Amino acid sequence: MIAIEEAGSTVEVSIYGEFTLADYRRLEHALARERGAHPRVGILVDLRAMTGYTLDVAWEEVKFTRAHAHDFRRIAVVTRRQWGTWLSWIAAAFTDAELMLFEDPAAAQRWLAEAAAR
Repeated sequence: MIAIEEAGSTVEVSIYGEFTLADYRRLEHALARERGAHPRVGILVDLRAMTGYTLDVAWEEVKFTRAHAHDFRRIAVVTRRQWGTWLSWIAAAFTDAELMLFEDPAAAQRWLAEAAAR
């Protein structure tokens, strides 16, 4: 399951359980809406409650990130698990967005807000 909140030029995403292709499609649509309204979007992804993801999600993430390499200013990933590091490495390989891992969601929000204030 996925929860998405669009707030200004930031999209906040929380993933619960297994991250599926249907969830990923909802995320893509939310990001497309924000990109239409703001030149460079910030993303906060909370993976603390994610239990896994399907292979098709991983493939779609690579394709999406490559197609939108310049559309995001910062990506904050909140995680306590190892796949946060793996996902960060994949995203960093295909985008020029600043990417940072956090254990505290409030710190991630502050980091995104500081970039939006510039």
